[in-house]
Amino acid sequence: MPLDLEETALQLDRATQRMGRSRNDREDRLASLIQATSQVDSDTARSKTRYDPGRPYLAAQVENGLLGCHAPADTPSDWSVLAVDGSHIDVDRHLPVGCYLINLGGCALTYGSEPDAQLFSSPHLAWEPEELYLSDPQNPTREEPITGSVLGMIRTVQELERLAESVEDCPPNLPILALVDGSLVMWGLSGQGYQPYVRDAIIHGRLMKAMDRLAELGPEKQVSLAAYVSLPRSTEVINAARACLCPHPISLCGDPRTGCSNRRSIQTPCDVANGFLDRDFFQILLPNGFRSPVYLTNSSVSRQHYDTRHQVHFYYLNVGEEIARVEVPRWVIQDENLLSLGHSLILDQCRRGQGYPVAISEAHEQAVLNGQDRQIFKDLLARSLEYLGLPNYTSEKERSKRTPWL
Repeated sequence: MPLDLEETALQLDRATQRMGRSRNDREDRLASLIQATSQVDSDTARSKTRYDPGRPYLAAQVENGLLGCHAPADTPSDWSVLAVDGSHIDVDRHLPVGCYLINLGGCALTYGSEPDAQLFSSPHLAWEPEELYLSDPQNPTREEPITGSVLGMIRTVQELERLAESVEDCPPNLPILALVDGSLVMWGLSGQGYQPYVRDAIIHGRLMKAMDRLAELGPEKQVSLAAYVSLPRSTEVINAARACLCPHPISLCGDPRTGCSNRRSIQTPCDVANGFLDRDFFQILLPNGFRSPVYLTNSSVSRQHYDTRHQVHFYYLNVGEEIARVEVPRWVIQDENLLSLGHSLILDQCRRGQGYPVAISEAHEQAVLNGQDRQIFKDLLARSLEYLGLPNYTSEKERSKRTPWL
């Protein structure tokens, strides 16, 4: 049965009316939160946001003040931006062959006295057993299939590897902004969802090596690496503000009867932060083109498993149309020139792209796999199997989807 549009419309109408009624209260609470956090001094912010395993919510670690804004520097006269994005076709258990396809797309855009644009797209089909599973070096019988979220993380790693390769091929005379879409934090590896060998294979076996290649290009190449998150839903800075205002011991915060979650608190004055995202905060605090202070994420993945120089920091940037989250490794923030370069060039890219970095948009266009591409891939697979006289079959469930009988 199709979606009941009439009932859905009624529910949406009731939901938006309720949102409208709570708008004034929300604006008042946000103003109160900003006013309270503006009184927090830097020493208190650093002390209150230092990592503590007893804290039940993820709060950013403040290193250079909780609030503040920084103006962009002038862009250099000549510079390049490189971006890589990816798309994939996952392993499909309804197909006769276990395989996946990763398509990487990217661009190298040069601005200034000798403008240039180079685009690329490169697919890779994985079907050999060593590409379909991650094995435990200590016990090869233990395997994790590369599918679903694991495949997504492998694709992210390949994007950074391809980005490093592209940057290495650039001439040494131009400042370079190296961009990826999304996060530098492998959030999917947090918690106890995967065995340690899976984390080690992805992070230490590949991710850290790709980031090493980018970090070690200096000083002959001035490379600023950044990950761009559009319309972020993070609450790390809001939670840092909550931690700074909290007068209670962390033991109370962790008590399930009276404590806090990552989203809300039932204690006063901490509850003033309930329901807000970081971008709500900076929509008011940041003028157009300005960035926030730099924060250190207390994500367990970055904190415990990334090399020290690659631990992930982030800032928020008002690009005019939205508040974006920009993530950078520690080696970028330790060089004020690289940090400033990334800020100014990302802003320039967003202004050229009407609110979103041009290079990421172009990389996405080269990488995207649409519905037609996916069907053609299946057809090509079937045709190849038939040509060689190999079995070509599908599940009855898949067949029933293609030929509905009611």
